[in-house]
Amino acid sequence: MEQLFINENLVNLAKTAEKELAPYYEHAKEVCEYNTRKVLDAFIKNKVSYQDFIEINGYGFFDAGRDKVERVFADVFCAEDALVRPQIMSGTNAIWLTLSGLLHYGDTMISISGTPYDPLQHIVGMIGDSEHALTKNGIKYEQIELKNNDFDYENIEKRLKQGNVTLIEIQRSRGYSHREGLSIEQIEKVCNLIKSIDKNIIIMVDNCYGEMVEKKEPTEVGVDVVAGSLMHNLGGGIATSGGYIIGKRKFIEEIADRFTSPGIGKDLGANYNQFVKFLKGLFFAPETVYNAVKTAIFSSFMFEKLGFKGISPKFNDKRSDIIQTFDLETQQNLEKFCVGLQKGSPVDSFVTPIPSEFPGYPHEEIMAAGTFTLGSTIELTADAPVVAPYTIFIQGGIIYEYAKLGILSALTELEKSTLKF
Repeated sequence: MEQLFINENLVNLAKTAEKELAPYYEHAKEVCEYNTRKVLDAFIKNKVSYQDFIEINGYGFFDAGRDKVERVFADVFCAEDALVRPQIMSGTNAIWLTLSGLLHYGDTMISISGTPYDPLQHIVGMIGDSEHALTKNGIKYEQIELKNNDFDYENIEKRLKQGNVTLIEIQRSRGYSHREGLSIEQIEKVCNLIKSIDKNIIIMVDNCYGEMVEKKEPTEVGVDVVAGSLMHNLGGGIATSGGYIIGKRKFIEEIADRFTSPGIGKDLGANYNQFVKFLKGLFFAPETVYNAVKTAIFSSFMFEKLGFKGISPKFNDKRSDIIQTFDLETQQNLEKFCVGLQKGSPVDSFVTPIPSEFPGYPHEEIMAAGTFTLGSTIELTADAPVVAPYTIFIQGGIIYEYAKLGILSALTELEKSTLKF
């Protein structure tokens, strides 16, 4: 009979981890309880009703449920307005809508978090040959690198004082880089600097993987608009599609015109019976993110005690997203870890992950994702570009106890094949 096998030494180390990590789990729980109150207050304020879940098809005109869903999401983010739709297919799609809706010929965009993740490089026009890329359509792009895992405030101030900047873009999470995520405290500090120089500059944050990891969202500390996917944190493991753009009303209206067409904006778009999943996902999101953060803390502790390199964040570091990384040093180790994680997954546990091409990325990728929703990275997944130092990027874990077993399964596979713990 098929069943999950886990090395006994790893089981014992996991028991030690549970005891030592209790204070860090407790802090994550405090954040969860705070955000749970925010969500519940938004539901109550907007009088969410069962009739708001009714499917509206066709053009989707006069959908009161859709309007209410977007008010709930906006209130959770302490923002003026939101665009939350099943037609937004991914975080990248949400970011493309945001940038292409707000930037026009002759405008200048600056990334102040360094080189963006690979698909956004296609959007900008840094790589690829799409005629729709921003730079192919008269938009100027610049970037300022991070300095010691923080914004380069001196160079940002120097550049902004030269003028001619329309939009500042910040990538909150690390993407496939080796930097850490950016905290709300850091984002607030740089927003204050930007607005003190030119209050008309639009500040936009790619919020993927960071939602509800801290008590505040970027829109609460000076950011004008955020974008992300409901397949990540905010979908709570319930939403099976969709994305969100949240922020100031005038910017959401501009982006909505890009989303549908000028003059129609937010008034078009059937809900495909998704709104019950969107609201239920949001309802579950604080607890789901808490479980994902616990999984990341546990993973970091295990990797450190087993002697792996390149661990980021460390188990006792402050966290601003759900991503955990460490270096596996060889392609064989990388593949074995993904095989082991897949074996510990509830769906497709019998499948063997192998490196392959992936849309939007320049290198072969490998991914372990035995998820109920295809590609959902709030469920336990691991992926990596197949390049040295073979860094694995782990995220998610909607239920901590299951996710812990998945991590132990991955480490067991490594022990069986190449390493000895």
